[in-house]
Amino acid sequence: MTQTPGAPDSALPGHIPGPGRTPASASVTTTELPALRRRVQAVLIATQILGGLGIAIGVALAAVLATEVGGTEALAGLASTATVAGPALLAMPLAALMASRGRRAGLVLAYLLGAVGAGVVVLGAVVGSFALLLAGLVGFGAGSSANLAARFAAADLAEPDHRARAISTVVWATTIGAVLGPNIAAPAGKSVAGLGVPATAGPFVWAAGVFVVAAAVVALLLRPDPLLTARALTDADPGGKEAVESRSLRAGMRAVRESPRARLALVTVAGSHTAMVSIMSMTPVALTHHGADIELIGLVISGHIAGMYAFSPLMGRLSDRLGRLSVIGLAVGLIGAAALVAGTAGASHGRVALGLFVLGLGWSAGLVSGSALLTDSVPQAARAAAQGLSDFIMNTAAGVGGLVAGLIVSRAGYGPLNAIAACLLLPMAALALRGVLKKA
Repeated sequence: MTQTPGAPDSALPGHIPGPGRTPASASVTTTELPALRRRVQAVLIATQILGGLGIAIGVALAAVLATEVGGTEALAGLASTATVAGPALLAMPLAALMASRGRRAGLVLAYLLGAVGAGVVVLGAVVGSFALLLAGLVGFGAGSSANLAARFAAADLAEPDHRARAISTVVWATTIGAVLGPNIAAPAGKSVAGLGVPATAGPFVWAAGVFVVAAAVVALLLRPDPLLTARALTDADPGGKEAVESRSLRAGMRAVRESPRARLALVTVAGSHTAMVSIMSMTPVALTHHGADIELIGLVISGHIAGMYAFSPLMGRLSDRLGRLSVIGLAVGLIGAAALVAGTAGASHGRVALGLFVLGLGWSAGLVSGSALLTDSVPQAARAAAQGLSDFIMNTAAGVGGLVAGLIVSRAGYGPLNAIAACLLLPMAALALRGVLKKA
């Protein structure tokens, strides 16, 4: 019996063994599902806090460390590019691992790669190798891959009409780590005094430890595996060679191609993320040109981060209650308004701050609704692969957007950058409108 979107839990079989009868996918009865959902969400929230903390500790001083090791500020921008490259490069292999082995295996690997990457960053700082530093930052970015993948893990066992809320709760948990991280970067730097490690590399020592703890929490507590359990509960996963094919990356791509709603989901997530990264990455430069100091820039970016994460539960509730398409429309409106306000702010620091806050809200609406719509729109067996494809496209597009944004600002200015970023919303708006008209 296959569970269709919107089907209540009462439609599920009473007792179904997980694939392979392994501890990761042990037998689960439908009466145990509510408690299992709560447990999975609690574990994911804990690891999101840890993962967000580890990422934020390192990112806080990554550019400064790159400048010190590279010897010039011109190389500092490569630090952020390297950390974005990590999630992009890992997205598809991680999706393949999760599709075959479950969420736990993929999340543990990603956090451990993040820890190893942080260690390589420290080694690069100690020996003064910029190439080693960049390689480490690529690995360090794997921690972000784990945090991104966790939002889909939250949706595996969620009821269809609560899927967006489950995703948004896990996204919200990142706020805690993201806020705490920069504030403990200084103590982390002081903690390595006398060890031969530069103070600016100290945060990466701590980040490595935090990632190891996050990996241990997932390995020990994320049992049974939510993805494998969800497959067992749908009773739709075939066996043998057919099962392998249905969970392959090719099957995930095919599922996206065959579903207009899945294509809209991918465009929404990628478009929202690229527009956000493009505008956000160049805002400190624009503020500097208008006389803003480091403290003010920090406040503006903090407000932006609050918009991204703190209000995600609201976006989840709206997406579940009003529908995915309505919140995608909200994302288009918010990001468009943010580009208008920030792009026409000129020397008004207050307007730039308002624009960046609204930009964060728009990103949150797009990520939550798009992620939920993608999960709704593809078959259970192909979900992990399709979700990995989404993260790959999202991070690759954002990486390119960040690079192009610098060129646009240097040649045309911050205002034109916002206008061009707003144009990325047009495919989202067109596909969403098409979906609304089809439903009418």
